[in-house]
Amino acid sequence: MPAEIITKEDLQEFGNNLLNQIKGLLGQTGEEPRKWLKTYQVKNLLKISDNTLQTLRDNGTIPFTKIGGILFYNFEDINRVLRGEVKSKRIKTGRDV
Repeated sequence: MPAEIITKEDLQEFGNNLLNQIKGLLGQTGEEPRKWLKTYQVKNLLKISDNTLQTLRDNGTIPFTKIGGILFYNFEDINRVLRGEVKSKRIKTGRDV
């Protein structure tokens, strides 16, 4: 049986292909962030506390969607907040006057 010689480049290519396949199976391309983020992901991304995130939700700075008790945030909305494109949308109530 003839022997095959494997070079470092062959091993590197194999490793890269294997890593890409694993990322594909996990749904992570490494290039595209997820469209929807959970609370802990937003806090880590913005480096803020629970209370700060609650305030940003309450005053309408960060839009969110609640599904079955879990809050989801659109990644593009978070980027708009980071770029300063979103203003507070708080509606004044009788208590605020």
